[in-house]
Amino acid sequence: MILPGLLYFIIFKYLPMGGLIIAFQNYQPFQGITGSEWVGLKHFIRLFTEPTFMQLLRNTLILFAMNIVIFFPLPIIVALMLNELKGRYLKNWIQTIIYIPHFMSWVIIVSITYVFLTVDGGVINELIASLGGTKISFLTSSEWLRTIYILQIIWKELGWSTIIYLAAITVVDPQLYEASEMDGASRLRKTWHVTLPAIRSVIITLLILKIGSTLDLGFEHMYLLLNSLNRSVAEIFDTYIYTAGLKNGQLSFSTTIGLFKGVVGLILVMLSNKLAKRMGEDGVY
Repeated sequence: MILPGLLYFIIFKYLPMGGLIIAFQNYQPFQGITGSEWVGLKHFIRLFTEPTFMQLLRNTLILFAMNIVIFFPLPIIVALMLNELKGRYLKNWIQTIIYIPHFMSWVIIVSITYVFLTVDGGVINELIASLGGTKISFLTSSEWLRTIYILQIIWKELGWSTIIYLAAITVVDPQLYEASEMDGASRLRKTWHVTLPAIRSVIITLLILKIGSTLDLGFEHMYLLLNSLNRSVAEIFDTYIYTAGLKNGQLSFSTTIGLFKGVVGLILVMLSNKLAKRMGEDGVY
């Protein structure tokens, strides 16, 4: 049963690691890996000394911090609220509604956002104009980029992210709730003292995995939001790899950036896992 998943990781995750060697070469496709010139750490030195590095790092870390601070707690809160609903059909209806956006591609999500926020006929801007205000260029504004980014993530992934927490809540021993009721605990107290401690290990595990993707925010979403007017806050490592590697043909340099991201992610996972174990949690390994 695990064979398909195992083959997926071997073929698409582990075997491509052999190509990381081109980060230390001046790779030329027609010469291949064996024939390309070996340049050592030249591309790494370029990466860390270029002025764009700090901009990329800053933009990536700010967006990741918004993911952790704003988005990460929301699925937990929604799962706790859904758990308190007594009506089965109402609960299923709400879950279905908030799950649907997950199955839409980022192209559709960003396109719907465009319909609402564009200056030329956008629903929001037309409403602002009808109230006597001045239309706002949301989609080309560097001030609004990060807000739009995190709101789109919340809309698309909030419902789907609650599934694991809801599954964890279902295995909580009902006798714990009964005992807390006998002690006079309110519904809020039962949530705080029974439900949350019961799913704490799940929260810690998902947080560790989330920290591992600090520099890996995903290419498609931000690339669709990126334009020449908001590039100063929208350019991240993922979009820069596309520009450097595919558009400009700098395959070795883009591989260097990807390797840097992977090493940072590995270090952060190891550190956060070690910290979780010191706090008495199981961690991920």
